[in-house]
Amino acid sequence: MKLLLDTHTALWLFNEHEKLSSNARDSILDEKNVLYISIVSAWEIAIKNSLGKLGEFKGGTKVFLAAVNNSPIELLPVKREHVLLVETLPFIHRDPFDRMLIATAVSEHMSIVTTDENIKKYDVSIVW
Repeated sequence: MKLLLDTHTALWLFNEHEKLSSNARDSILDEKNVLYISIVSAWEIAIKNSLGKLGEFKGGTKVFLAAVNNSPIELLPVKREHVLLVETLPFIHRDPFDRMLIATAVSEHMSIVTTDENIKKYDVSIVW
């Protein structure tokens, strides 16, 4: 299965955070699954870090990207199809980063590893 980690999930994973559910942790550690993080998550972290909203994750975007680079997780670029799909998504979720993650997951036939209740309202596979 292809898993796209939501930004908070990736941050919790890299911090070995207790907020990861046992199912999410097991799915991430299952070597049969292929893990992805969108470059959109790095962009979101850059913005939140510049606003001082990443108290738990020290080092900001550089540390985050280094953690991705030192893991088996693939950094996924934004593709044209992802952007085009965002425009057709129902406007349930107002967060532009999450909307792009939803479009990415749908376009790439991935499940999103997330606790976000608004993402769960979309026709997208969720792991948690």
